[in-house]
Amino acid sequence: MTALKKIDPVEKILLEHNQITPQAIEEIRKNNLQNGKFLGRALVEHGYLHVQALLETLSKELGYPFFTKEQYPRDQLPVQGLQFPEGYLKEKNIFPLAVDDDTLTLAVFDPFDWSTFEDLKISTGKEIKLTLSAPEDIQEAVENYYGLGGSAMDRMVGDISEDDTDLDQDWENTEHIRDMASEAPVIKLVNHIINQAIETEASDIHLEPFMEELALRYRIDGMLYDYEAPPKRLQSAISTRIKIMAKLDISERRLPQDGKIRVKTQGKDIDIRVSTLPTIYGESVVMRILDRSNIVVDLEQLGFPKKELDLFQQLIKKPYGMILVTGPTGSGKTTTLYAGLSKINTPDKKIVTIEDPVEYQLKGVNQIHVKPQIGLTFANGLRSIVRQDPDVLMIGEIRDPETADIAIQAALTGHLVFSTVHTNDAAGAITRLQDMGVESFLISSALLGVLAQRLVRVICTECKEPYELDEETKIELGIKKDRSVSAYRGTGCKNCNSTGYKGRMGIYELLIIDDSVRKLILTKSGAQTIRDAGRKLGMNVLREDGLRKVIRGLTTVEEIMRVTQADQV
Repeated sequence: MTALKKIDPVEKILLEHNQITPQAIEEIRKNNLQNGKFLGRALVEHGYLHVQALLETLSKELGYPFFTKEQYPRDQLPVQGLQFPEGYLKEKNIFPLAVDDDTLTLAVFDPFDWSTFEDLKISTGKEIKLTLSAPEDIQEAVENYYGLGGSAMDRMVGDISEDDTDLDQDWENTEHIRDMASEAPVIKLVNHIINQAIETEASDIHLEPFMEELALRYRIDGMLYDYEAPPKRLQSAISTRIKIMAKLDISERRLPQDGKIRVKTQGKDIDIRVSTLPTIYGESVVMRILDRSNIVVDLEQLGFPKKELDLFQQLIKKPYGMILVTGPTGSGKTTTLYAGLSKINTPDKKIVTIEDPVEYQLKGVNQIHVKPQIGLTFANGLRSIVRQDPDVLMIGEIRDPETADIAIQAALTGHLVFSTVHTNDAAGAITRLQDMGVESFLISSALLGVLAQRLVRVICTECKEPYELDEETKIELGIKKDRSVSAYRGTGCKNCNSTGYKGRMGIYELLIIDDSVRKLILTKSGAQTIRDAGRKLGMNVLREDGLRKVIRGLTTVEEIMRVTQADQV
């Protein structure tokens, strides 16, 4: 009689919930990666599954609550009167959360460790109640309450032997570095760096090598913040692990490389664009996090004032012409264009974009990624696109006279063209096109409007407090001295990582090209003259829109001054 194969309960649950593939289970077993450990741990350690996805699935199936580290008690040891050795708690990956007359509540990673729970039931004389929690959170709680403290980074680094990781002295031994980068502790460390960035809603991860240290910085709401970094000795192993994930050449350390990682974490699909750059102290790695579920493609949610929103929506519904969005790198121009395209993306329109790179996929839109190395430039791509019978074109950026000329011609021949340029204000976009050699009469005929924008950080709603603007600030903002103006600021709290800000929104300046502005373009008037004409038509400049948002309590004076310091009111 053939013995029935015993199915691991974790395997059964994860397969039923489509959290893992049979192939992944087979790889774990074939390569002997489980080694008697809890299957969930093996899957997490080797990058097959994010710990949150694992625990949320088990919680849903088993009915046990799922605790994050923010939910742990903060003030004192939660369980009084019962003694638990620190080493035992660490070894079993459990933490006592609460106790009453007849029940002991434990935070556990492995809910199937019945022998441990039975031992505790006998030794304490209490029923055991389980709560699921990530192993890093359990270990951190044990350290905080029973040990000498220490961060998740410290514990992961502690798992890697110093003798094995002096890799910067072993540049030529590629196989040695590959082996180290493929070991569980390094995989966990890189996963921790990425997951921490996603949890803090960072847009970029910067790993920068210096003479005596490796720096880790996250860009959050447009600003860079230092975070606890791994030791310098792990520099090569970490960069190699990232290059393996991005399918880059790990033996090439003298030239820049670009790649892409796709991960599913916390129930979201995340694309990570990886860039490596050789420096004198090793490779600098920057990872741009593209959270497809987090992109705002709704114009109403971007922060447009009502008047500017109505005018912009009128512009994007025109049958042909050119609409430009201008601002420095990182000012949200592409997001605004995507939101505009989404608004007019209907089955009766063919929309084609050419971008460098394509950051987010838009359903129903044909998107092209330029590849200058094989001759697919903005200009060459545009020539082909106009033969595809499009109704709407989006050009990632007008960088050169050739692209500008083709874009203008497309706008004049029945296409609605969206694009971006880099100028400080809306009026400057016109003189920029003229500087590129585009004839003024073509600009005046094709251009419908120019939107200038910046991104400002939004005050955290959890720690927001009012205060009165001082006289000096009022003068700088053009506010009358005798006018009493209240503003707001964030004091810093857990919700905003003590920054006082949470999220970003846009401030806008929309120049509509009417007959009076067209005459100024034809006579090649300067940007300031065109700007003044726009003001007479009712255009609010960036700082004015920013000031309105300050008075409404959405952002701070400091933010407005920071992002508009190159502009004149």
